[in-house]
Amino acid sequence: MPSLGRLHLITDTRTGRDPIATVRAALAVAGPELVVQVRVEDDATDREAYELARRIVELCTPAGATCLVNDRLHVALAVHAAGGHVGALDLPVTAARRVLGPDALLGATARVPATALDAVADGASYLGVGPCYATTTKDGLPEPIGPAGVGRVATAVGVPVIAIGGVTAERVPALLAAGAYGVAVVGAVSGAADPSRATTELLTALGRTGAPTC
Repeated sequence: MPSLGRLHLITDTRTGRDPIATVRAALAVAGPELVVQVRVEDDATDREAYELARRIVELCTPAGATCLVNDRLHVALAVHAAGGHVGALDLPVTAARRVLGPDALLGATARVPATALDAVADGASYLGVGPCYATTTKDGLPEPIGPAGVGRVATAVGVPVIAIGGVTAERVPALLAAGAYGVAVVGAVSGAADPSRATTELLTALGRTGAPTC
């Protein structure tokens, strides 16, 4: 199974954003320390998702970075991504594991220990936990759980916990102290005036620690 980096960059395909340019800038300073999660808007076609994911894989491969595809696991398979991530309204984790196979990275979303434990038992390699803080990146999210909520999940499971939602470099230390293994960001990099610098600041906050093998 591929190793899991501590900084996850989720593609931002909202109007006015350039996910390819953002990924290039992040990869230039992060290289193999980066995990790129390809996420598209709900109304994007499978062809659009495929084309974006294909280009991201082409960027990640020579840099030694990991590419995952959110939600659309058939796209992950089609572009030979390292795995995928499923949310609460996507395929169940057990079904997602069957689709991706035993060796792929598979992330699942959780907010509380009970859900987290079920996801791990069903085959999740890591957990995306949040939202940690208020964020406008995605509509319809529940109330933030803060570092304390991340800690409750992290102490309950034996897989890496990736904190997501309103994450900034300044907030990383509190999340790590709570038990998070790493963080996932969207706007902290894609909305930055200098995405490379923003990525460097996040990596510095994370300690640039090498990724273990999951």
